[in-house]
Amino acid sequence: MFELPGDTQVSNTHDNVSNDKKEVTHNIVFVTSEASPYSKTGGLGDVCGSLPIALAARGHRVMVITPRYLCGGPSDRKFDSAVDLDCRIKVSCSGGVQEVVFFHEYKAGVDWVFVDHPSFHRPGNPYGDAYGAFGDNQFRFTLLCHAACEAPLVLPLGGHTYGEKCLFLANDWHAGLVPVLLAAKYRPYGVYKDARSIAVIHNLAHQGVEPASTYSNFGLSPEWYGALGWVFPTWARTHALDTGEAVNILKGAIVTADRILTVSQGYSWEITTPEGGNGLDELLSSRKTVVNGITNGIDVTEWNPSVDEHIPSHYSLDDLSGKTECKIALQRELGLPIRPDCPLIGFIGRLDYQKGIDIILSGTPDLLQDDVQFIMLGSGEKQYEDWMRATEATFKDKFRGWVGFNVPISHRITAGCDILLMPSRFEPCGLNQLYAMRYGTVPVVHATGGLGDTVKTFNPFSDEGKGEGTGWAFKPLTRESMLDALWVAIETYRNHKTSWGGLMKRGMERDYSWDNAAVQYEQVFKWAFIDPPYVS
Repeated sequence: MFELPGDTQVSNTHDNVSNDKKEVTHNIVFVTSEASPYSKTGGLGDVCGSLPIALAARGHRVMVITPRYLCGGPSDRKFDSAVDLDCRIKVSCSGGVQEVVFFHEYKAGVDWVFVDHPSFHRPGNPYGDAYGAFGDNQFRFTLLCHAACEAPLVLPLGGHTYGEKCLFLANDWHAGLVPVLLAAKYRPYGVYKDARSIAVIHNLAHQGVEPASTYSNFGLSPEWYGALGWVFPTWARTHALDTGEAVNILKGAIVTADRILTVSQGYSWEITTPEGGNGLDELLSSRKTVVNGITNGIDVTEWNPSVDEHIPSHYSLDDLSGKTECKIALQRELGLPIRPDCPLIGFIGRLDYQKGIDIILSGTPDLLQDDVQFIMLGSGEKQYEDWMRATEATFKDKFRGWVGFNVPISHRITAGCDILLMPSRFEPCGLNQLYAMRYGTVPVVHATGGLGDTVKTFNPFSDEGKGEGTGWAFKPLTRESMLDALWVAIETYRNHKTSWGGLMKRGMERDYSWDNAAVQYEQVFKWAFIDPPYVS
């Protein structure tokens, strides 16, 4: 393994976390636009709030660096325990010099570092408000990346800095300038020559694309334009005189990072295809020898049917009786007829094209001709919200649509349903199918990305007739394929109880913990240090 530079002793403020004297093997720096519980809009926040803790528990020294978002509401209190480190740095970008301040909290074995600047102080979520995306997001996340590169050099956390021999994990486009800055701003001067960077792609659809004229905002010299330069295809240009020239931050990360990770093995392949590459498939194919996929873990404390505070009855692999009670309570709560033996299907997610809501819409009338109940929870496009309300009015005894999102009810749907439906067009990882299997709810999913990786189609004839698989993964993504998979699942539930019990058991037995994912990340860390770092 690789030794840390300089003094590897951890100060007294850190001693209360690990008393087993594990050798620290890497200085890991997560750079991210969100990290739960401080900020979260989706799966990125979950990953960057949980994986660092799992890696720290395995003996690594871990820093997470993310903005200090203040929106003037109760959520600001999440930063109350973070202290001002009294360390200011100057960042040259966007035609001026900006002063950035660092706040710090040491918790769960991790150094949580918050970048403070007035551009992070405004109502809304990390990326926008009711009027849309913030117009200065490129500037805000450029600041984050410059600050993240300076933090290991200047912040004396626990009495000493992380130093130059760091492993940076740059998450999505918001952190995509970090590998570029390491190569362009630091290594030419002998700084970070032993550091490595990994670009982690959670969703390739978001790339940080802006007009080419904004390149000067990055604080990079002109010769590095090629790393970020991007040309839109002709069909995507706005008018005949549009040259299509742009800068693409995620492209720069893919070019300059030492390794590239995605959040599932299936997605790591899909992004190298024209269908899934969002215009970057050729570039990613050229680097496919350093592209890997690791399925996300889940918070097995929050999502645990034996202790879940949101569900009315607890249950476990050894005693599943509480699941039936959860089903009855859910039917009662939503005003459906209380029928424990009726197949209950659930959907939880955004109501948009990516999640395959149009496929659900087209298949639901036929599905509800069967003796089933169907519950949907989500918000999104108005046309789908209105459709849910209309469908509930038409099928009062069979369908319920909850417009909006509610954490307790999402837990109760996961626990109370027999089947979870996820017909996503693409899904880099997907978490709801993992939650479902942990709760003994059988997923029926479109075989794409992380869904295809984690849900294995039931085969009743395998393992000497005992069967194998944890659900049904169908393809292609059509109304007919989805309905066929659902009807097979419904038939199995009704008439093959032993097989259904096996499906539930195999799903609940799986290891969904972040520790399992952390072991796989460590292998990629090892590979990152085998080859020399990127140089132009």
